[in-house]
Formats: sequence, structure tokens, C-alpha cells
Amino acid sequence: MKRAVITGLGAITPIGNNVACFWQNLIEGKSGAAPITRFDTANHKTKFACEVKGFDPSQLFEKAEIRKMDLYTLFALAATEECMIDSGINLDACDRNKIAVILATGIGGMQTFQDEILKFGENPQNPRFSPFFITKMISNMATGQISIRYGLRGISYSVTSACASSNNAIANALDLIRLGRANVVIAGGSEASTTEASIGGFNSMKALSTLNENPETASRPFDKTRDGFVAGEGAGVLMIEELEHALNRGAKIYCELSGYGSASDAYHVAATHPEGLGAILAMEGALADAHLKPEQVNYVNAHATSTPVGDISECLAIEKVFHQKLDKLHISATKSMTGHLLGAAGAIEAIACVKAIEQGIIPPTINLGERDSEINPGLNLTANKAEKIEVNVALNNTFGFGGHTSTTVFQRYA
Repeated sequence: MKRAVITGLGAITPIGNNVACFWQNLIEGKSGAAPITRFDTANHKTKFACEVKGFDPSQLFEKAEIRKMDLYTLFALAATEECMIDSGINLDACDRNKIAVILATGIGGMQTFQDEILKFGENPQNPRFSPFFITKMISNMATGQISIRYGLRGISYSVTSACASSNNAIANALDLIRLGRANVVIAGGSEASTTEASIGGFNSMKALSTLNENPETASRPFDKTRDGFVAGEGAGVLMIEELEHALNRGAKIYCELSGYGSASDAYHVAATHPEGLGAILAMEGALADAHLKPEQVNYVNAHATSTPVGDISECLAIEKVFHQKLDKLHISATKSMTGHLLGAAGAIEAIACVKAIEQGIIPPTINLGERDSEINPGLNLTANKAEKIEVNVALNNTFGFGGHTSTTVFQRYA
């Protein structure tokens, strides 16, 4: 069976607009949460988020291009450009018909949708819509723009499975490589949903933290005082390449993408199964697909969004899968720093797994003051400080509204 390796990375995040800055701030335990700057929050219960800071699309695009794209697409293109450069790939020397693009999003062009509908509401008798409304808003457009920009004519589509979206995009990329349908896949996810509608909608579900007086500590997975997730935004892109193709062009290989598992809780539209049944299936399926035993795993990047029910159910699932080797397993929740990037979460956290293998460092779970008493004290949650250990196998968990569960496996290349 053909093997897939990671040969390029790109990131736009709330704690750094490239992979190097993102990783450094991650291992230093820096929070990206701060008061929202994109709109007036006076009438919102939650007044903070993990926004991308200092992003200047004019460094990559002309003004006319920027007008035609939603922010989520601009994030995706910027992360892809870094990934391309990092990979060292010469597209002119490759078969562009065998380079695929699978970019995920949970929501897509929410800002565009919101702006156009509000404009329509002001004058419904004489509606005027931007000619770019649809092509900016639809959830496949980041994928389409990447294919167009680089002339990539391989398989091209988007994945939407809520917060599991970009992990499923990475899993789909592995299938394309294994089947010989692509030599290279540009895969990941992007989200730009720090809008009045998104924040208001999540608030109405009571899903968001409302710790407005101290936002940098609001994302606190596993802590007994956690009160909801912190919205995040950005993009993560990985170059996933068939091994022989990578070797033939002398590519730098970060690690291998060796397996995945996907399943469903089949339980509730928003809540995870209380016993973590879908999560168990995804993790067990991923290990079976990668031909690995639980005791070979060093690190789990937990989905852990800082919600009261979700964190506990995931910990129960991890206990079930790794019960015999909990003492050797490191777990951390990087959403404590980045917030929850929704459809882009899996891609950003995949990059964290790749870097953990490369650097031999487990990023911390920050803001963990007092562990929830319902969480097994035997779980090493990497509280508040990064740990240096050799990482040979890392699992990346993502779970989404609707019960979607997805786990990917990254493994030291040998």
C-alpha cells in the first residue's frame, strides 16, 4: 500500500501567522484570547475571542482580488502559500493533474453572508446584492481558489463535518494517496467566523465562555471551572505526499500520516455521547488502520474544547482505549491557547502533532488550575507547562456537532 508523508506546513492562527510563531507561542503557553475587535460587542454576552492578529492580505493579493474573497478564503490562501514554500515543491516539475486540494470549513463565508443579508434587510423592496456574494460565501471556494491560484487540476473538493471537518479532509487525503488518485494533496481547513451572527448563535446555545473579565484564561479544558469554548479563527494547511514522490524530489519529510478513524456518536446534534462512544470508535479505528497498538502512542492532542460535558466524555474515551498504558501517555488541549477554530481546528492541531514529533515537545494545556474531579487523576494532561519527550506517534482527535468523530495518526518516518 502506498504511504503518505507530510512535506509542508502552513498556518494562520490567533497566536502566530506562520508555523514558526504558532509553534513557539504554543510551547510557551501563550493565549490568543482578547476582546473582540471586529465588531461592537455591547449587546453580546461574550465579548472576546481568539482572533487572528496583524494579518495583512495585501502582502499576498491585489486589492481587486481581496474584494472578491471572504476572509476565510484569504486565510486559507495565505497558509497554503507558506505550505508551498516550506515544502520546496517545484510545481512545474510535477504532474499538476495529480495534485489534489481538499480544504475544509465548518461555516465558510459567514461574514459575507451576514453582510449581504443585512444589506438586503435594509431595502428588501429593491434588493441589491454583490456580484461576488455567492462565490465569496460558499464553503468550497477556498478549495477552488487554491486550485486556481496554483493551477492544480487534480481532485478538488471541500469537506464539512463541523469541528471534525479538517481532520476528515486530512483523512480523505490519505485515501487519495493510498489509492493512487493523487501524488500530492493540499489538505487542511480554514475558518473566519468571528462575526455578530456566529458569536450570537453560539451564545444562544450557551456554548461559549462568558469570562469577559479575564479572557486569556477563559479557555480552560479539563478545569473544574470551565464554562464553554472560546471562538477562534485561522487556517492550517498540510502538504500530504506519496512517499516515493517525495523521495524522488528530495523533499524534507516531517513525519508519516499513517492512519485515521472516523465514526459517529449517533446521539445528539450538539452534545458528545456521555460515554464517548464515537470517540472510542474513531481512536480504535485509527490505531487499527495504522497497525499500531495503544501502548505505542506517546501523545494525544485532545479535542477538549473546554465545555463541561465534552471534556469529560473524551477523557472517558481515552481511558477506554489506553487503559493499560495511561502512565506512558501524554495528553494536551492546545485549544486552551488557540481557542476553537471550528472547521480549521483539526488542521491546526495536526500541525501541532507534526511539530511535537519533529521537536520532541508536548505543548501544554494552559489555564488548568484545578482538574475536574470526574477526570481520572491518572491522565497526564500536560498542565500549564510543555514537556520534552520523544514523540514517535501522535493522535489528533476532533469531534463535531452532529456527532461526527475523526482521529488521525501521525508517526515518525522510518
